[in-house]
Amino acid sequence: MDFTLDPKMLENLQPLLISYGGKVFAALLIFLIGKWIARRITNVIMQLMKSRDVDVTLTKFLEGIFYYALLASVIIAVAGQLGIKTTSFLAVLGAASLAIGLALKDSLANFSSGVMLILFHPFKVGDVVTIGGETGSVEAISVFSTILNTPDNQKKIIPNGTISNSTITNITANPTRRIDIVVGIGYNDDIRLAKEVLHEILADDSRILQDPAPFVAVTALGSSSVDLVVRPWVATADYWAVYFALNETIKLTFDEKGISFPYPQQDVHIYQQAE
Repeated sequence: MDFTLDPKMLENLQPLLISYGGKVFAALLIFLIGKWIARRITNVIMQLMKSRDVDVTLTKFLEGIFYYALLASVIIAVAGQLGIKTTSFLAVLGAASLAIGLALKDSLANFSSGVMLILFHPFKVGDVVTIGGETGSVEAISVFSTILNTPDNQKKIIPNGTISNSTITNITANPTRRIDIVVGIGYNDDIRLAKEVLHEILADDSRILQDPAPFVAVTALGSSSVDLVVRPWVATADYWAVYFALNETIKLTFDEKGISFPYPQQDVHIYQQAE
């Protein structure tokens, strides 16, 4: 079988090869230069974000988004240089993006919520928070979910979309916290003595702050007790240790001073019916 080319056919193909070869060369040049420019622009944006102290998690994620978005623009330009109709290409790409967006709407909602969490910092890794009824220490914040470690060492993975629609309580955001304890004493007990004893207990604990000063006052006259509210301020890290210690110390000290802790009582009267 003879595979030799007809010189006349080769002569006719030569202009086409030269023309198309020029397009391919130009397209390759556009791709290489465009890719380099995309990387350079992405690096500049990343440097600006780092200089603004944008969270590392968000920075790394957006790096890929920016780069591939710019690279997609370069590929469209290359396709146009090769003679491919970019309008049809963009129409197909747009339809595919819409279908993917509808299929992944929940994931995209989690993603957008994650970006907002990372950007606005309502909490950070290590903070103790309450979100949607779940309390724990923040272990990780990603663009799709947030991981909490609960006090009993359970791992809770909460979608960021849920977090954005919930009330966020950042327990450790501030350096100090106020402890609230209600102590009930009997109506026959001396209120002035009880308040004096409570102030002494608060003064004896060095972990309790004096500014703002501890507060002790009568908060309610209950059905079976006079309720005193005890409100000292402590460093956030000392909150639970002081809370538990105060409850124990108040009980022991009141017992020593003869101050009672009343509890609800009910008198039952039994009447014997005469036969």
